[in-house]
Amino acid sequence: MRNETDGQGARSAPGHGAPVPAASRWVRSGRGSWIPGLALALLIAGAATAVGERIPVLGGPVTAVLLGVLVASVRRPAPRLTPGLRLAGKPVLQAGVALLGAQLSLSQVLHVGGSSLPVMTGSLAACLVAARVLGRRLGVGGDLRTLIGAGTGICGASAIAAVTPVIGAASAQVAYAISTIFLFNIAAVVVFPVVGHLLGMDPHAFGLFAGTAVNDMSSVVAVTTGYGPAAVDDAVVVKLTRTLMIIPLCLGLALLAGRRARSGASARVRPTRLVPWFLVAFLLAAAANSTGLVPAAAHPGLKELSVFLITVALSAVGLSTDLPALRRTGPRPLLLGACLWATVSSSSLALQYVLGGGLS
Repeated sequence: MRNETDGQGARSAPGHGAPVPAASRWVRSGRGSWIPGLALALLIAGAATAVGERIPVLGGPVTAVLLGVLVASVRRPAPRLTPGLRLAGKPVLQAGVALLGAQLSLSQVLHVGGSSLPVMTGSLAACLVAARVLGRRLGVGGDLRTLIGAGTGICGASAIAAVTPVIGAASAQVAYAISTIFLFNIAAVVVFPVVGHLLGMDPHAFGLFAGTAVNDMSSVVAVTTGYGPAAVDDAVVVKLTRTLMIIPLCLGLALLAGRRARSGASARVRPTRLVPWFLVAFLLAAAANSTGLVPAAAHPGLKELSVFLITVALSAVGLSTDLPALRRTGPRPLLLGACLWATVSSSSLALQYVLGGGLS
């Protein structure tokens, strides 16, 4: 049984199963031992960012996972790279997610319109329920169906990045989930405009539809461009507001994980350990931005830094992916992703129709 921290926050010596702060683990892993792995992740992230700039629909984070998996398939990373890859895959990832908050304003929730929040929350609830029910029926593991559900229902790679350290998902699961979400983002770019025109949706309704049912920001813009600036503006605001849904989802998953930990161990788990630090930082950054403490001129730079940190982390995820495990996973998670994509899309349209949101 793992030793837990006592009431005074003391720690047992490493090697006895006691939790050790992340920063201490990286320091104790050996002088400079994290540099080679982190340098490789940075190199791949740089290449992925360049590709993402040339192909916006693909994006840097998705490219990073694909390049990382490709490199790992050619030559498995040496053990000396492991400390750096772990550093990139967790603390760097968490920092990137925390910085997402600086791009958000809590007041944006009030600006998306009276019908937007019911559509967003309703489609998210439908997605999460479907992920649980259909995922079990399809035999998809709990962590993988959680990742696919979060990515489909909230905001793609960013949501998957936020959920990963909370549930401790494996690299192969993360890579599979991100690849699945990307596939249906591409499908949305082709299918959604056709659906919008067939249904006679006005720009506001189509913007709400795209903002709730497309996961990646670049794909949201690509889907709505043909509908004009009004559709693009509405979709971007809805998409940003959806990002706030990361907060209750991660809190719920952390509480669930804590309850399972308590049921499996006699030691008491402190409540403060159930709230991920990066989620607190996310909220503080969003609050600072809402009160004007984050200058508007800093928003583009913070956005680029956040995306790059997530890209570095996903490079490490790709490099660390267990390819045989990925092959053993089979097509069922992909089928789950298709079902969840259809669930979110149809529930968004249905809720708009019920609420009278611009559907003819």
